[in-house]
Amino acid sequence: MPTTINDTITIMPEKDNSIIHEITPLSQRDCFYIVERFKSEFTYPIHCHQEFELNFIEKASGVRRIVGDSVEVIDDYDLVLITGDQLEHVWEQHECRSMDMREITIQFSSEWVLNNFLAKNQFDSIRRMFIKAQKGLVFPRRAILRNYTVLEELVREKQGFYSVIKFLSLLYELSLYDDARVLSSTSFARIEATSDSRRVQKVQNYISENYREDLSLNHLADLIGMTPVAFSRFFKVRTGKNLSDYIINIRLGYASRKLIETTDSIAEICDACGFNNLSNFNRLFKKKKLCTPKEFRENYKKTKIIV
Repeated sequence: MPTTINDTITIMPEKDNSIIHEITPLSQRDCFYIVERFKSEFTYPIHCHQEFELNFIEKASGVRRIVGDSVEVIDDYDLVLITGDQLEHVWEQHECRSMDMREITIQFSSEWVLNNFLAKNQFDSIRRMFIKAQKGLVFPRRAILRNYTVLEELVREKQGFYSVIKFLSLLYELSLYDDARVLSSTSFARIEATSDSRRVQKVQNYISENYREDLSLNHLADLIGMTPVAFSRFFKVRTGKNLSDYIINIRLGYASRKLIETTDSIAEICDACGFNNLSNFNRLFKKKKLCTPKEFRENYKKTKIIV
């Protein structure tokens, strides 16, 4: 049965009960939906939804943010854009003791922003930002402080036309921050890796399809006709990541997805995702995710409880 929270948002459990799909109150006749909440506790369960979402939180140091397979404890300010319709996310109380938290949530239709005037050349930076945000995108503190007043004005604006103008201005300003950080891994978010380089794209596709197998530097370099040394340097320049780190992140993303969607043992998941031994898998997982595979699975289970 569907469950309604605060008589505004309906949540529907998926058939496999792995996630909750939120049906937002956004009307087809509206450009976006904005709500401001003052709260002393985060209780909403982990969920995903079709609409794009920009979520701002303040005075919430110690809250734990889960976006895909990214698990982080936030500071006083947090601003995240999510455009992946299957990307699970939640903010949970964790160690936060604040009784005066504030949350501003803006949800908007992908059809409105992608199929109309935002498809024009003048909005290239916003489109690129939306592509990154399929995996969740967290903005630096300086971006939050600089645009704090705009968020305030958006909440208070009564005229629909001016609120749309302010919202578009906010999206544009945020799209200029090259240091906005992607949160979830590509493999967990079920997003195909993209690159301006056809050679890099070929390697990324091969890794995604063969992550369970042994992936040697020599073989990957041969795929695009380069020497191993030249290929390592080329891949780092084009992707910003070392090849070994990229492969580990892809494998960990698939492993994280299996942890929440299957009942396979951690040892079985380790083997299925291309890791050669369990201790190495546990060590890498904790280094990258700041928790063990067991803790990661338990965290997801906890956040599925509807309060």
